Amino acid sequence: MMIDTESTALESAVADSDSTPPEVSDESTNNDESKNNDERRSKKSKRRQFSVSLRSLVITAVIVALVGTIATLTWLYVGALHKVNEQALQSDNKAHAEKVAVDYAVEAAAMNYQDMNGWKVRLVKGTSPELKEKLTKAAQQMEQILVPLQWNSTARPLAAKVRSVTGGIYVVDSFVSVLTKTMQAPEPLQSTATYSVTIDSSKDWQITDVGGVGEALAGK
Repeated sequence: MMIDTESTALESAVADSDSTPPEVSDESTNNDESKNNDERRSKKSKRRQFSVSLRSLVITAVIVALVGTIATLTWLYVGALHKVNEQALQSDNKAHAEKVAVDYAVEAAAMNYQDMNGWKVRLVKGTSPELKEKLTKAAQQMEQILVPLQWNSTARPLAAKVRSVTGGIYVVDSFVSVLTKTMQAPEPLQSTATYSVTIDSSKDWQITDVGGVGEALAGK
C-alpha cells in the first residue's frame, strides 16, 4: 500500500507540472513594448522630418518666385522711369532750344536806325565766335542800307518749332511778327519774318548758324 500511494503522488505532481504554463518575465515584456515605442517614435520622426523638408522646399520656391517677380517689376519700373525721364529731358531741351531761337529772332528783327550799335550787340549775343564774326561783317553792310532808310522796326514772337535734332544740334524755325516804318513808308507795315536758328546744346546752347536775317529785309 505504501508504494502505490507514493507512485500516485508522483504522477500527480508530474501532471500538475506539465499543465502549468511557463511564466513570462515582466522584463522581457517591458523590453518589447519599449522597442515598439522606439519604432513608432522613429517613424513619426521620419514623417516629421519629411514634412518639414517639404514645407521648407515649398517656402523656398515661393521666396524664389517672389524675388524673381520683384526683380522683374523693379527692372520694368526702372526701365519705364528711365524712358519717361529721357522723354521729359528731350521735351525740355526742345522747349529750351525753341525759346533761345525765338528770343534771338525777336532781337534780330527789332532794329532802330538811331541805335544801330545796340542792335549789333543783340545780333551777336549768344552766338559762337565763328558766327559772331560773320554777323558783325553782315551788320556793317546792313547798316549802310538801314540808316539812309531811317529804318525802325519792332518785333514780337509768334512761334518756334524744332525742325531737326542731330547729335545735340537743334535746328529751329522761328517766326516773328514785325512792324516796320521807314522814311518811304511812315505808316507801320506788318510782316512775318522767319529765322532758321542752329543751336549746339553741347556748347552751352550757343547759336552756331542763323538764316533769315538778310531775308527779313527783302521786300520792304
